[in-house]
Amino acid sequence: MKLTSQIFSVLICVCVLHLNGISQKLSAKDYIESFKEDAVKEMCLNRIPASIVLAQAMFESANGNSELAKNANNHFGIKCKKEWCGESYSKDDETEQECFRKYISVLQSYTDHSNFLKTRPRYAFLFDIPVTDYKSWCLGLKDAGYATDPKYAKRLIDIIEKYKLYELDKHPLIEKPEFPGMEIAMPELDIREVYRFNRGKFIITKQGDSFFKIASEFNLELEKLLEFNDINRGDKIEIGQKLFLESKRERAKEPYHLVQKGETLRSISQIHGVKLAILCKNNHLKPENDLKPGEILYLRGKKPFEALHLTSEGNSFK
Repeated sequence: MKLTSQIFSVLICVCVLHLNGISQKLSAKDYIESFKEDAVKEMCLNRIPASIVLAQAMFESANGNSELAKNANNHFGIKCKKEWCGESYSKDDETEQECFRKYISVLQSYTDHSNFLKTRPRYAFLFDIPVTDYKSWCLGLKDAGYATDPKYAKRLIDIIEKYKLYELDKHPLIEKPEFPGMEIAMPELDIREVYRFNRGKFIITKQGDSFFKIASEFNLELEKLLEFNDINRGDKIEIGQKLFLESKRERAKEPYHLVQKGETLRSISQIHGVKLAILCKNNHLKPENDLKPGEILYLRGKKPFEALHLTSEGNSFK
């Protein structure tokens, strides 16, 4: 009886370890299935080939099994730098105990990877390369110094060709982004496409637009259009600006937002389709308050007072 009890206890422990993922490793195919939609989403938003996003993530994170991926949700090996104010994780790399970025989720790692490539001048030339030309992107990343491995481009190309990741670069959504969370609602007035996000309709402004013109086009009062988007009279319209055609929601789809350099409370409220007043109330802030990169904003509930004075440290980037 005692032996049976001991065996049962061992089996329970094994099951717990299995469920917690301690005894299992993700295979390359498992990783692709888990994150290919995120890669396509980044391609649609930022014109970075999905094959490149996945191949880099697979190589840098060992298919999500690396120490950095497991402990810091960092799937691209991006190091800290002086502008990084988020959490960090230290591990040996080219030198001892180097500083790497730590993320709340894997999705944040994917988003930050796109921001990293888009905001660094040395990678600017990559965005002139077609998204279907994965080989030129791989060679370009190596030439721009993303990694010190002299075979970095070949390693990425091998991964892309072995798993046929280049097929993702021809995804139909690259021309009309309808990925989850940003589905096309309907083309109203046969003039421009109207999108829906967080259950709210919005458009993207274009050349020649004005607030008055858009309000007239969609049979809205000008004051209502400005109110929906937390805009003041006298504010200038910008090409490519997201403008909601109805009131934003009180709750966002995501629970948190990691502040990036240059973002404001209003710009974040537009990104998530959540009312500016609610965003401010949740985080005990005023609309005019400045934000610090790396600061975490609560989108679906009030930020605990004990979290208001927490600060994060970090130092260096890839």
